[in-house]
Amino acid sequence: MDNIRNIIFDLGGVLYNISYQTTLDAFARLGMKDFESFFTQAGQVQLFDRLDRGEVSGIDFCRELRQLSGLNVSDNQIYQAWNAMLLDFPMYHLDLLAGVGARYRIFLLSNTNEIHYPVYQQYMLQNTGYAGLDHLFEKSYLSYKIRRRKPEAEVYRMILAENALVAEETLFIDDTLQHVVGARNTGLKAVWLDLTQLKVDSLFNHKYLLRSEVKDLC
Repeated sequence: MDNIRNIIFDLGGVLYNISYQTTLDAFARLGMKDFESFFTQAGQVQLFDRLDRGEVSGIDFCRELRQLSGLNVSDNQIYQAWNAMLLDFPMYHLDLLAGVGARYRIFLLSNTNEIHYPVYQQYMLQNTGYAGLDHLFEKSYLSYKIRRRKPEAEVYRMILAENALVAEETLFIDDTLQHVVGARNTGLKAVWLDLTQLKVDSLFNHKYLLRSEVKDLC
């Protein structure tokens, strides 16, 4: 991977531990027994995508979710269930990002929203002293702020254009396959981090350089 000069990291799953099952269980306790099916149903009106793009507020998200599901629950109950997926941050990732950042230009690209992000910031502030990881990246891109989300081609092109990056010299790391495919379709090198097989630190050697085997994952 000698030609890679830039690395774009995903946040949830790659750097910050999350569990969708925890949120599924939390919604089940509220009376929504098949949240996965509901997620698909809500996808027809793009409720979750619109939340990620910042096109719907947290309050309106709760209102629409109640209308679609028929549940009689409060905004706070929905917030707690939706945020249940946010677990913890492995502290060794601080050293990893600092080391990798000394070798490459690094960026953050996250599909996130106004409900999740403040909870993540509070956790990070309490546990690291920083309200996030922005200080370790050249620039962070959050879907609800930039009004674009992965795997839309525009989001990858924006990062390339704004930072004068060459696509063939840029590696994208994500744990969602469709996001990786979207990046590859815009010319980036991309690794699908199958979390059942790989962790992000396994992509780098002790000198914080990409391992040669990474090219086989792109």
